[in-house]
Amino acid sequence: MRGAAYDRFGHEDVLQIRDDLPEPPVGPDVVLVRAHAAGVNPVDLSIREGHLTGAYPHHLPIIPGWDLAGVVERVGPAVVDFAPGDEVFAYVRRDDVQWGTTAELVPVPLRCVAHKPSSLSFAEAGALPLAGLTAYQALTEALHVGEGDRVLVHAAAGGVGFFAVQIAAALGAHVIGTASPRNHGFLRDAGAAEVLDYAAGPVSEQLSEPVDAVLDLVGGDALRDAPRQVRDPRRIVSIVDPSVLDLGGRYVFVRPDQHDLEELARMADAGQLRVSIAKAFPLEQIAEAHRLVGERHVRGKVVVTLR
Repeated sequence: MRGAAYDRFGHEDVLQIRDDLPEPPVGPDVVLVRAHAAGVNPVDLSIREGHLTGAYPHHLPIIPGWDLAGVVERVGPAVVDFAPGDEVFAYVRRDDVQWGTTAELVPVPLRCVAHKPSSLSFAEAGALPLAGLTAYQALTEALHVGEGDRVLVHAAAGGVGFFAVQIAAALGAHVIGTASPRNHGFLRDAGAAEVLDYAAGPVSEQLSEPVDAVLDLVGGDALRDAPRQVRDPRRIVSIVDPSVLDLGGRYVFVRPDQHDLEELARMADAGQLRVSIAKAFPLEQIAEAHRLVGERHVRGKVVVTLR
């Protein structure tokens, strides 16, 4: 089987394109997917560098990637909702780290997969799951965003932020995003009612009034300023900085959820959610894809295409 893999932790140069990878096992509750596209996320870099070895069992060689879009090749005997030929997308966070998404065939636990939005290409669908689920779960479960809420999204032009702006707007919120000036028009097109320049001074001093909820995607100084940005610090959520707990807020780590993936697909097909692809790389250039994500200033999403 052809795919990208590494047999030691390190920088991009540990990534290899191999033709001798074993075909993955297909358990009872597994959907085997022939990959068309795989999103690249900062967590892929953290795993490759060995930073998550204390959180999950790791089995080298590791095929990187947690985001996936493709076509069902085969299903385990307990699977009833998917069949060979179905187009699907998935957030493939397994209980261990080994079988990732940048290979021809990907074993996907049933809880991680849903039918692909028909309105999205494979590249777009492959870029959506992890970042889209992160934004959706933070906004709906942790912040309980609803009609009329004023919601502040930090780093709103990034992978998670761009989805968060659109989802919050679809929920009826008045969305305020922070971004560099070059991205202000990009965010207004996505549904942001206001856009602030994060480099123009503390955001709390730029707001006309405190907001109802803050989604922090930056940490550091932006998070330390958050209690002055929001009416109730219990409605501060961070996905990057656990010190939010010291402020009375919540720290969110995204989880696979088939129902939430289905809701993202529904929103995409209803025209409420679009995907911005910063750049798509062929599998052979996966190291360049990782390098671009590592620069931390990508507008939208980076994907690797396999077909």
